Amino acid sequence: MIKVIRTNSENKDFVFLVKSLNDYLKIIDGEEHEFYNQYNNIDVLKHVAVAYKNETPIGCGAFKAIDDYSVEVKRMFTKPNLRGQGVASKILTELENWSKELAFKTCVLETGKRQKEAVSFYKKMNYKITPNYGQYKNIANSVCFKKELI
Repeated sequence: MIKVIRTNSENKDFVFLVKSLNDYLKIIDGEEHEFYNQYNNIDVLKHVAVAYKNETPIGCGAFKAIDDYSVEVKRMFTKPNLRGQGVASKILTELENWSKELAFKTCVLETGKRQKEAVSFYKKMNYKITPNYGQYKNIANSVCFKKELI
């Protein structure tokens, strides 16, 4: 059974999972990794979800407010050997519910076009492709998504 807890960026399991995520992204993003990495400081994340299976951390995600109405989903990751088992869906649903509880109306996020699994996942979770925002505006590898929370 998969259990998802709410925590913050000081959680040691979250820090461990983010290190695994960064190692994975270094390979996928190649030379562009440093550009993306500058926007992924976890110190600013106060809303973090960590998924566990048999007390072992297996996935994570977080969000941060970008204005009074919207949050940006950050640092979504599931251990590769556990993908396709609903872990990311549970994490993202928890983050969306938490966002709604805090009166946010919209979730946005950015992922890389090379991360085909992530692009498919967000579409499956009813996120719609939206024009690139903020620091991703002119980045060819970026694809941005948006979902209205109901």
